[in-house]
Order: sequence, then structure tokens, then C-alpha cells
Amino acid sequence: MTNSIVYALGAALLFGASTPLAKFLGLGMSPVLLGGLLYLGSGVGLTITRLVRDRGWTPTGLAAAEWPWFLGAIAFGGVLGPVALMFGLALTSGTTASLLLNLEAVLTAVLAWIVFKENADRRIVAGMVAIVAGGVLLAWPQGPAGVQGWLGPFAVAIACMCWAVDNNLTRKISASDALFIAGTKGVVAGVVNTVLAIALGAHLPELARLGPILIVGFLGYGFSLVLFVLALRGLGTARTGAYFSIAPFLGAAISILFMGEAVTGLFWVAAALMALGVWIHLTESHAHEHQHLRQLHDHRHVHDEHHQHDHDFEWDGAEPHSHRHEHLPMRHSHAHFPDIHHRHQH
Repeated sequence: MTNSIVYALGAALLFGASTPLAKFLGLGMSPVLLGGLLYLGSGVGLTITRLVRDRGWTPTGLAAAEWPWFLGAIAFGGVLGPVALMFGLALTSGTTASLLLNLEAVLTAVLAWIVFKENADRRIVAGMVAIVAGGVLLAWPQGPAGVQGWLGPFAVAIACMCWAVDNNLTRKISASDALFIAGTKGVVAGVVNTVLAIALGAHLPELARLGPILIVGFLGYGFSLVLFVLALRGLGTARTGAYFSIAPFLGAAISILFMGEAVTGLFWVAAALMALGVWIHLTESHAHEHQHLRQLHDHRHVHDEHHQHDHDFEWDGAEPHSHRHEHLPMRHSHAHFPDIHHRHQH
């Protein structure tokens, strides 16, 4: 599972780094338009990457039963979430919005544990609390909140709930092609936000500014989401969300190191809390006897104890490889996370 943890931390690093860069590139620009262009950079970049990788358009790999989950994830994460956030930002100060955005990790975990029945022991809950507490301190307003009533913060909270639903629905399809999942969500979110911004009177920036924005979107929103989906496969929703929630700290650290922003005492307290939370998660050990049900899906794999199957095609022995395969019922005990093969009840 080490790779999955690296994916989750890599996703947080790329997204965290994109925040100060987007802030710098988007000075004076409509936040709705900036969000749309970042998503477009993500979607278009990942779609081109997939076409190059596969030497043309290939099937999505999604089973018929997975499409409702995927369409739901697009609706909540690519349409409703961004629109709710932009509406909330118009009525809320940036500092207050940053503070409220920490709700995403909490709501993601709560939905995963209560609605989708993902395993959560006291150690994981403690790690989540420490990481989120660090994020709250990091985003705590240092001056007047500037909140115009309750509608703005409520809209930001709704956006966080939309992304929490998106994260949990995406977990359902995380065994499928991560480039297709992330690219499609990026295209939809980019088109929705860009069209909305232009309808509200915004104008596209000059090419010298547009290019870097699209590149930041490709890396910070697109490739970051690909890593996030890969992490979901191996860690489950709550743990991936917890690791990803260190992104605000990483963004602040980059601003301090490379953009000359001042270091505050709260920054170091937040860093200590987040480091504690990550350490708690890294040292987690969860093992018990569990039952694997019959499962049919498609993802990259090696022939470990969970992948003892025959091939209905001529196989050259290369691993890892990807094809549709069946898992037969099996009962055993070993340390595991709630990955795509361990989504059992406790």
C-alpha cells in the first residue's frame, strides 16, 4: 500500500502547489473564469495524454453498472460543487472560505464511514482530527471575517458536501481508467465554469497568461486527480481524503519558501498537527479474518494472492498488466486497507 500513500501525498502536493500559482496567475481575473480555465487545462490535457498513451480512442473500461456512479460524481464534483463554491465566494471573504473548505475532508470521511460503511477505527479518526485541526488553524482568519450573512458560508459548505459525495462516488469506480475518469470530470467542470463566467461578463485572458493557467490546471487539478483516483484504489475514501487534506499546508509552505510570505506561529502549530495525523495513518495496522465475495472487474494488477486466475488470451508473462478478471470467493487474514479488494463489512 506504500504506492497508494505516495499517490495520495503526490496529489496533495500538486494541488497544494497549484493554489499559490493560480492565485498569482489569476490576479484581477474572475474567480469563476479562473476555475473554469484550470479545469479545462486539466480535462483537455488528460484527454490528450490518454489518446497518446492508447494511440487513439479506446473503450472507457467502465462496466454498465458503474456509469451511474460516474455520472453522479461528474454532476456533484464537476457541476454543482464548482458553481456552489463560486456563488459562495461572491458572498464570503477568502479567509472564511478557506476555513470552510476544510469541511470537505470531514464530510468525505463522515459519508464514507456512515453511508458507504467504510471501516474506521479510533486511530484513523484521531489522525483525521489532527490533520483537519491543522488545516483549520492554517486557514483561520487573521482579521475581520467579512461574511455577508449566512448564505455565502452555506454555499461554500454545500460545495464541500458536493465534493464529499463526488469523492465517495469516485471510489466506486476507482478500479477503472484514472485518466478517463479525471479527464472527463475536468472537461465537464471546465466547460460549465468557463461558460458561466463568460455569461457573467468575463473575458478570456491573453495567450501569454492563458497558457500557464492551463498548464497549472493540467498538473494541479488534472494529474493531481489521477493520483487521487489511484490512491482511492488502495486506501479507500476516508484515508485518501485525510492525506489529501494536507494540501493547504503544502500550498502555504510553497508560498513561504518561494514567494516570500511571512511565517506565522499558527503555521508551525498546523504543521505539527498535520505531521502527527500523517504519522498516525502511516503507522496504522488493520488485520482480521475477512471474506472476499465474487468480483469481476478490470484494473492493472500482478498475480498476488488476490489475483490467482486463468487467462482467456495468450499472455506473455509481463506484469503488471490489465484485463477483465474474476475474483473467486476466498477467506483469509492479513493486514489491509479498504482498497478495491477489501470493501467488506466489519
